[in-house]
Amino acid sequence: MQLNLACRSGWLRLGLPACLLALAACTTAPATQAPARLGLKLAPASLGANISLQQHLTVERHGRVDQLDAALEVDRQQFSMVGLVLGQRVLSMNYDGKTLQSWRHPMLPSQVRVEDVMEDTQLTLWPLAAIREALPPGWQIEQQGLRRTLSLQGEPVMVIDYSAPTPWDGKVELNNLRYHYHLTIESVSDAAAPAASLPTATP
Repeated sequence: MQLNLACRSGWLRLGLPACLLALAACTTAPATQAPARLGLKLAPASLGANISLQQHLTVERHGRVDQLDAALEVDRQQFSMVGLVLGQRVLSMNYDGKTLQSWRHPMLPSQVRVEDVMEDTQLTLWPLAAIREALPPGWQIEQQGLRRTLSLQGEPVMVIDYSAPTPWDGKVELNNLRYHYHLTIESVSDAAAPAASLPTATP
């Protein structure tokens, strides 16, 4: 994504510029690993709900634990997200289904791509049917209970586990097997209507 955008309490010692520079280590894929991103950009309306969330994100990679706060809003017209570090905006994006507009803090590493942030968010929250319709050839996504698995040519790339049937309730854990990071998303809903629950099993 990658939503792995941040540093833990060490920010309070290092200050914002040093923390943003440290993000590069959190987001860079191994040089020997071929990129395997989908380029997924689903229409906001295909979520099937209006949501407003406050999120706390924790990413674990190679023994390092980093964190980020985010505010996410989706309705039929737009997908909007703001990322915060120490209460300061470091990233924002708005997607209306056609054009993605974004802003980045000048110190934010180039490896942190808003397209990847949006992709992981949509893979986590959007209905299975909407994702399947947009997948490129060779990609598959399946659902069993509260576990969602994204695969490329039959090889699992991402596993997403939910704590509740509604994707934006409670905790979501995303395990990216290709880029070797584990993302935990804890969401508090300001408003969500109607609720689009996860399917109980893959059709």
